[in-house]
Amino acid sequence: MALSFFWSREFLTNRYFLWLLFWCNALGTVYGYIWYGEQMKWTLAHQPAWQIVFVPDSPTASLFFTLALLWVLYPVKSVVLQRIGHVIQALAVVTSVKYGVWAVAIIFAGWSQGGAQHWQDWMLIASHSAMAIEALIYVRFFGFRWVTLIVAGLWTLLNDTMDYTYDIYPWLPATLYNHVQAVRNFTFTLTLISILLGWLSLKQARRT
Repeated sequence: MALSFFWSREFLTNRYFLWLLFWCNALGTVYGYIWYGEQMKWTLAHQPAWQIVFVPDSPTASLFFTLALLWVLYPVKSVVLQRIGHVIQALAVVTSVKYGVWAVAIIFAGWSQGGAQHWQDWMLIASHSAMAIEALIYVRFFGFRWVTLIVAGLWTLLNDTMDYTYDIYPWLPATLYNHVQAVRNFTFTLTLISILLGWLSLKQARRT
């Protein structure tokens, strides 16, 4: 069997594989919200309740991708449901690429500043790398257009703004708290890059 088969539409849209991917992401999403549990409790105790929406970044991105797969598994004819699906799919691409890369970069940045390495870090590196990769792979099977991509990008920029205006950004390795401004600048830049990558991937998908 040629390796190209694993890149083919036949393999990637096989319902058994899609369901496997769905449940892997669903379980990862649950684990992600559990991971953010202490920060969410802290936010509810010390910040206005509405800010809780902006706290669990990576699991929300994973949730978007999990839901986006449902529109691939069950194509709909309703225009309204199609539009909802397109928004979710665009959010899945932008946020999965952004937070997938962000988490990996922050872990390595923490190590570079002398932070300790833990086995969980390698698990997070693997899972977040997969988030970014799968989102770019599945762009060609999503139906959203550039307008919806802009909506997803604006939401992600709003999330960044909330994070660094109200200090509800993901808890960082201890070695990076003296570099929050640099992390903030990197975060906003990465959001713009993620939007661009989403657009380029979408453009490429339309050619194939």
